[in-house]
Amino acid sequence: MTPMDAIYQGCIVRFRPIMMTTMAALMGTLPIAIEIGAGAESRLALGLAVVGGLLVSPLMTLYITPVIYYYLDFLETQVRVRLPGYRDSARRKIFPIYRCFC
Repeated sequence: MTPMDAIYQGCIVRFRPIMMTTMAALMGTLPIAIEIGAGAESRLALGLAVVGGLLVSPLMTLYITPVIYYYLDFLETQVRVRLPGYRDSARRKIFPIYRCFC
């Protein structure tokens, strides 16, 4: 599977659980962020920080992480093309048990 196909499939599979979790947590912290309840003024900063983080985290999960994955895969491909034998020698150094499966 190409990296773009893997990213697409991963986003399709994980979109609903990520959004469900985010929305549940967001609905739980929304009363703190809009200052509902006794003593809410003291918790306003915490509520705004949590809501801000919950709004940014799905964007990072669904957009930024796949882009980083794609560029790291591209970088590995470039290194593999420029340094013949890189992949096998690197695996043997990092994972000694790799020799058993070759």
